[in-house]
Amino acid sequence: MHNKWYWTFKYILVGPFLRAWNRPEIEGLENIPAKGSAILASSHQSVMDSFFFPLMCPRQITFPAKSEYFTTPGAVGRFQSWFFTSVGQVPINRNEAGAAEAMSKAAQEVFDRGDLFGIYPEGTRSPDGRIYRGRTGMARIALSTGEKIVPVGMIGSRDANPIGSWLLRPRKVRMRVGEAIDPIAFVKAQGLEPDSQEAVRVLTDHVMSVLVELTGYDYVDVYASEVKKSLEAGKGYPRGAEPRFS
Repeated sequence: MHNKWYWTFKYILVGPFLRAWNRPEIEGLENIPAKGSAILASSHQSVMDSFFFPLMCPRQITFPAKSEYFTTPGAVGRFQSWFFTSVGQVPINRNEAGAAEAMSKAAQEVFDRGDLFGIYPEGTRSPDGRIYRGRTGMARIALSTGEKIVPVGMIGSRDANPIGSWLLRPRKVRMRVGEAIDPIAFVKAQGLEPDSQEAVRVLTDHVMSVLVELTGYDYVDVYASEVKKSLEAGKGYPRGAEPRFS
């Protein structure tokens, strides 16, 4: 753990409180490589996912972070920028042309150091706790570099930190880590060429299906960002994404 601020937040300033308040548990920790680079592909339930999982992971993780976290004005914005910079996170403007290239470059820098690159394939937090259709950036990085993908299912973090809430609730948080996926071997086993567009989509969908298995949450074959946009516009859930009520 080569970042001193990362270590300080994890073991002194934030970590002890989270351990006592949310009693986090992790299963499958042995699936995270003890050394060397890899992609950690996590489901995304809350902002605190980027705190809970690094707290339980013995190695430092670098996540790409929304560029807004580094550019928001005011005192809160300055604190956010300082915090994310101090713990070594990488700003990515997801709305700009070239965002995918910037993501790949950031990931390669992490791999070159022999470190872990964390990514949320859904691209944004789930609006309701379900697992949503994955963006293909993770698969593109994995297939172009050959880095293995370690799936991580976050369970209960949305209950502890609902969207829009600044107060952390004393809800238990769990994490389940699945077996590493060799991206090249997987797509070849499906009869696909690693550099094909079909391989990118198939690998992405496979990782999302594993995340569903790890969490037990329902899957929605719609992008979470599209659902959020529809809800914010007052149009409700788009067709195919409506929650099922029992």
